[in-house]
Amino acid sequence: MAGEYRLYHELAQWWPVISPVEEYAEDSAIIRAALSTAAATVGEVLDLGSGGGHVAAHLARDFELTLVDASPQMLALSRRLNPGCRHVEADMRTLRLGEEFGAVLVHDAVDYMTSVGDLRAVITTAFVHCRPGGVAVFVPDHVADTFRPRRATGGGSDRAGRRAEFRERTWDPDPTDDWVQAEYEFLLRSGGDVRVVRETHRLGAFSRATWFRLLAEAGFVSPRPDLEGDAAVWARGTRAPRPDGHVAVQVRAGGHEPRLGQQAEPATSRRAGHAWVSLDAGE
Repeated sequence: MAGEYRLYHELAQWWPVISPVEEYAEDSAIIRAALSTAAATVGEVLDLGSGGGHVAAHLARDFELTLVDASPQMLALSRRLNPGCRHVEADMRTLRLGEEFGAVLVHDAVDYMTSVGDLRAVITTAFVHCRPGGVAVFVPDHVADTFRPRRATGGGSDRAGRRAEFRERTWDPDPTDDWVQAEYEFLLRSGGDVRVVRETHRLGAFSRATWFRLLAEAGFVSPRPDLEGDAAVWARGTRAPRPDGHVAVQVRAGGHEPRLGQQAEPATSRRAGHAWVSLDAGE
C-alpha cells in the first residue's frame, strides 16, 4: 500500500512541487467526460485514494466531492487546496460510509493494489458506494496486457523557491505476477539545502481479463454481452437491470504516478470514450 512509502508521509510537503496541480488538467477532463455518461446528472462523487487533492481541484467546481485517503499528511494538503470538500481518512479497501453516490472515482491510487484480493476489495468498495444507475471510474496506470518498461523525468517549483526534480524507471521484474516496479530518484532543493531521496514502489499491473472478472464478481453488470474483450459495457444496475437503466463503468489507464515531466518514449494516446470499459496502455 501507499502508506509504506515516504513520498506520501515524510515527503508529503513536497507533493505540490513534485507533482503540480496543473499537471492533472488532462486526466480531470477525461474523468469529467466519463462521469457525463451517467444516466442521471452526477452530483456527489466519492473519490477513493484522493491523495493531495490535485484531481479534486479540477472537479470541485462541478461536483460535490468526498475525498478519501489513508495518508493524513496528504489529506492535510488536500484540505488546504480544497477547503469546500469533505475529507475522510480511511483505507479504500475497507471503507464503508453507509452512503451511496452518483459516481465513484478511483484514480491512480488503485496502482497500490498489488494482489487480486486487494483489487477485489477496492472494486467492492466502489460498488457498495455507487448508487444504482451511477458510474464508477477507475484509472490504473498499468495494464499487464500492454505494459512496457519506461523512463521519465520531471520537475517543478513553488513560490517559496523550492524546486524538485525526479527520475523514474518502471519495469517488470517478473511478468508472471501482477505487479511492476517503479524506481524513483527525487532531487529536492530548498534554499541552500539539497536532498536526494531514492524510493522503490511496487505497483499493480493486472490483466484486462482480471479487471473484467472482478468487476463482474462485484456486481457490475454487462448489458451488452455481445461485446467482448476490451470493449464491454459495465454498469452499476438496479437489482433487476433494465435496458435503459445502465451507465458505463469507465476503466482506463492514466499516466505515471507523479504527474510531471516528459516521458522518454511515446505514450499511447488517451481516448475519453464512453459507455464501454477501456483498459489501454497508459502514459
